[in-house]
Amino acid sequence: MSGDLSILTLILNASIVVQGVLVLLLLLSLMSWAVVFNKWRLYSRNRRDAEAFSAAFWGGKDMDTVLAGIPQRYPNSALPNIFQAGYREFMRHKRDTSAEKGGKITAGGGLEGIRRALDAALSRELERMARHLSFLATVGSTSPFIGLFGTVWGIMNAFQNIALTKNTSLAAVAPGIAEALVATAFGLVAAIPAVVAYNKFTSDLKRMAANMEQFSSEFQNIISRHIKS
Repeated sequence: MSGDLSILTLILNASIVVQGVLVLLLLLSLMSWAVVFNKWRLYSRNRRDAEAFSAAFWGGKDMDTVLAGIPQRYPNSALPNIFQAGYREFMRHKRDTSAEKGGKITAGGGLEGIRRALDAALSRELERMARHLSFLATVGSTSPFIGLFGTVWGIMNAFQNIALTKNTSLAAVAPGIAEALVATAFGLVAAIPAVVAYNKFTSDLKRMAANMEQFSSEFQNIISRHIKS
C-alpha cells in the first residue's frame, strides 16, 4: 500500500465490506439531511401560519369568514386544520339539531362530538408533523455502530495483512488502521447532525402541540357558549 493517507485514497483502497459500510452511511446521511430540510420547512411554515391564523381568529373576524379564507391562506396547516374540523362539526351538529328539534341545540352530544373532532384532528396533525422523526433517531443511534463495524472489519484486514507480510513497522500498519478509522468518522458524521436535528424538532413539536392543545381547549370554551342547554 502506498504512503498516501488522504481520505479519498483510503476509501478507494478499502475492502469491499468497508466501502459498502461507507456507502450505506453516506446514504443514511443524505436521507437524514433530506428529512431535516423537509421538517425545517414544514415547522417554519406551520409556525408562521399559526401566528397569522391566531391573529385573524382572535382579531374579531366572523368564524365563517375565517373558515372561508383557510384554503387560500393556510393550505394544509396544522392549527387551521384543527379549527376546520371543530367548526365544521359544530355547524353539522347545528344543522342536524335545528332540523330535528326546531332550532334548539342540546349540550351533551354537540360538545362531545366537537371535542372528538378536535381531538382527532389534533392527533392527525401531530402524526403528520412527527412523521420521519423516528428515522432521524434511528440514524443517530445506529450510525456509530455501523461505522464501528466497518472499523472492526478494516482492522481485522489490517492485522491479516501484517501477518501475511510479517511487517510491523508503522509505515506498514498506519494505512490499514487509518482506512478502518474512516468508517468510524463517517458514522459520527452521519449520527451527530441526525441526533441534533431530532432533539431540536422534538422540542419544537412539543411546543407546537401545546399551542394546538391550548387553542383546542379555548375553541371548545367559545363553542360551549353558543350551545344551549
